[in-house]
Amino acid sequence: MGDMTGPVLISAGELAESLPTVCVLDVRYRVGGPPGREDYVAGHIPTAAYVDLDTDLAEPPGDPVDDRGRHPLPTSARFIDAMQRAGVGLESSVVVYDDWQGRAAGRAWWLLRHYGHRDVRVLDGGWAAWVAAGGAVQMGHTAPGQGDFHGSPGAMPVVTAAALGDVSLVVDARAPERYRGENEPLDPVAGHVPGAVNVDTGRNLDNHGHFRDVVELRALYASIGAVPGTDVAAYCGSGVTATHDLLAMEIAGIRAALFAPSWSGWVADPDRRVEQG
Repeated sequence: MGDMTGPVLISAGELAESLPTVCVLDVRYRVGGPPGREDYVAGHIPTAAYVDLDTDLAEPPGDPVDDRGRHPLPTSARFIDAMQRAGVGLESSVVVYDDWQGRAAGRAWWLLRHYGHRDVRVLDGGWAAWVAAGGAVQMGHTAPGQGDFHGSPGAMPVVTAAALGDVSLVVDARAPERYRGENEPLDPVAGHVPGAVNVDTGRNLDNHGHFRDVVELRALYASIGAVPGTDVAAYCGSGVTATHDLLAMEIAGIRAALFAPSWSGWVADPDRRVEQG
């Protein structure tokens, strides 16, 4: 496994050149939509194994949703088993992709990093970039060999609800209208964590759905006070798309913490304050 500060993105061209030697994970997913397995079967990057965000990268939520949020972080047993079934090894070079401009793949990237796996990158532009580059497409299911991945969480910073108020800068990764509390399609309370600033995930991307370059991302996050060394945490609705902001900040040289329960977990406690506007 390589340096923890290594590159976090890989281009479609780079992936095509290194395809036989990397472990590819297909994490296609849509909020409220059907699982991405059907899309995977219809066509995926050769050798890629399908990873289900809801069942492999999260625990089932409480009913009603509790303070763990709508996508609780998976137990070690669940995550390690999923990665081993997908063929991930301790020494694997891993590439993850989705069809959501990195918003789901970011969750897999973050979890692998959290468990100490250093050599993991997100396919910049995802499935669309692969197709646009003329990449080969495989149909059906890929049955990778069992991987020997294992580890324990703790390599990436996390923050609890109780400690969130002590973080210098809290970033809300949701769409602006959800942040402002004008529209809340998923959670029972609208608004945002008091004091949080909004950097919706779309701002991390250029007009082609690729991550902006390092200079632009540094400027974007510096504009809200996030620079290397700043005490930063990020959240979203359920702890998935916040990893997109974490990935963008990683490119910019900022190691930020994840508030994994995110907004859905925050509002599960009616005593927690919320802000709107």
